[in-house]
Amino acid sequence: MSSNDFLDVNRIMEMIPHRYPFLMIDRVKDIVKGKSAVGIKNVTASEPHFQGHFPDHPIMPGVLIVEAMAQTSAVLVVDTLGEESEGKLVYFMSVENARFRRPVVPGHTLEITVTQIQSRRNIFKFKGVAVADGNVMAEAVFSAMIMDR
Repeated sequence: MSSNDFLDVNRIMEMIPHRYPFLMIDRVKDIVKGKSAVGIKNVTASEPHFQGHFPDHPIMPGVLIVEAMAQTSAVLVVDTLGEESEGKLVYFMSVENARFRRPVVPGHTLEITVTQIQSRRNIFKFKGVAVADGNVMAEAVFSAMIMDR
């Protein structure tokens, strides 16, 4: 994949099992197999979590930002391992050092950069950083395991 290419939401849904309303990424770009990828999340006011999460001052829940990092990582893992890994599940194992720097609100476009730190067999560790408008909004280190359904 060249740096001008990206995976659209239809391709993402072929690679990972998440669906609306829990699919947290719209595109993935800049994939470097086994190393890194950038997920794009267009945050809109129509998303269901905004109805109940501070409805008069909508803020994207931090746990959903971390989920968007995890989904971007899952796409990276599947893209790296190839077609035989499509449809497998990538399970969270741990989240460390999660920091939420600024609120993410409707209208933001999150660029979620995930970098693979380590991999051993079917276990992967990543660092994720979510940026909007040039500002770091959140960051975390997390690990996941890929398994058959």
